[in-house]
Amino acid sequence: MKRFLNNFLAISSIVLLMLTSCKKSDTLVVTNGGTPGALTASATTLPLDKSKVSDPTTVVTFNFTAPTYTYKAAVTNTIQFDSVGDNWKKPQSVTMPLNVLTQSFNTADFNTILLKLVPAGIASKINVRVQHSLSSTENTYSNVVEMTVTAFNLTSWLYVVGQFNGYSTSTADSLISVTGNGIYKGVVNFPAGQNRFLVLPARNFNNKYATTATPTVTADSISYATEYVSSGGSDLYAPSAAGYYLITLNINTNVISVAPVDYYSVIGSAALGWNATGDDTFMKFVNDGTNTWTATLAMTVGEYKFRQDAAWSKAWGPSSTAGIITDDSPIGDGNIALATAGNYTLTFYMPVTPYGTTPPVTTTYTITKQ
Repeated sequence: MKRFLNNFLAISSIVLLMLTSCKKSDTLVVTNGGTPGALTASATTLPLDKSKVSDPTTVVTFNFTAPTYTYKAAVTNTIQFDSVGDNWKKPQSVTMPLNVLTQSFNTADFNTILLKLVPAGIASKINVRVQHSLSSTENTYSNVVEMTVTAFNLTSWLYVVGQFNGYSTSTADSLISVTGNGIYKGVVNFPAGQNRFLVLPARNFNNKYATTATPTVTADSISYATEYVSSGGSDLYAPSAAGYYLITLNINTNVISVAPVDYYSVIGSAALGWNATGDDTFMKFVNDGTNTWTATLAMTVGEYKFRQDAAWSKAWGPSSTAGIITDDSPIGDGNIALATAGNYTLTFYMPVTPYGTTPPVTTTYTITKQ
């Protein structure tokens, strides 16, 4: 009996030791005896500079000491970022390689994280900590470092006015820099004899991109130097032939190029008709990075399709899947039916390509009744 009692007490002690070796905090198991690392940041106030978006130079570095445990452990360290007040519900995380205790970020990488947490252009507070993980449920956390940061929108625009729109800033077209790297692109339709234009940083004439001298104008592509001025300067020029052109302005080098691109139209009995010449409703490329062409027009009951460069060599008709259209120019049949007359906005998805490029066989479109 005494032996049984001794064995029972020994086993009970072991079980009690196992139960008390860990404690549960909400749904998080924290190991007793573990000491989390100490986190520091090289800067706690950081307004990011958009002009440095392509610069690989480090703008902030996080260092932390290794956590310690009462036994040898393989620890996964993850730096977590969260907006103040979110209480770590949806943090942005960067998992570190094993035994690495420092992490640096350049402008572009840190801005990408911040845009998921705070609004651009506004000084905002975020919290940073390191999660030390032994398993999916066994975590400890470093101290929290609070930072004041200002992110920037990657996408930015310039505005194009010229003879094509009477130099009206209210109806200006646009050039877009999707990544904020200083290279702006956009498609503009220049009618015959209306190839002069200006590029503006805002919808006014306080400043502009212009030329110091009239460039040699050719019939198709053209490239020349520009200058950024508040007064003076001459108009920029597109090639002399009317058409759709891709304008590319590099404000890092002050060089502009203008080159012809493929364009798209709607044709058919539901639109203006089927005549190969004169019945196209030409679509406008939307300079917003979404690769869309759009047109709004009055349509009647009938059929229509999309085509490239006002020619039948590439034309898109219906497929077996709604919203998907396919190039049926080899067989020349297949039109999209319209059962109800009205005003419609049609959107055709196709990236900008140099004039004469063979386009994808299949693409998508939408049609919305106004």
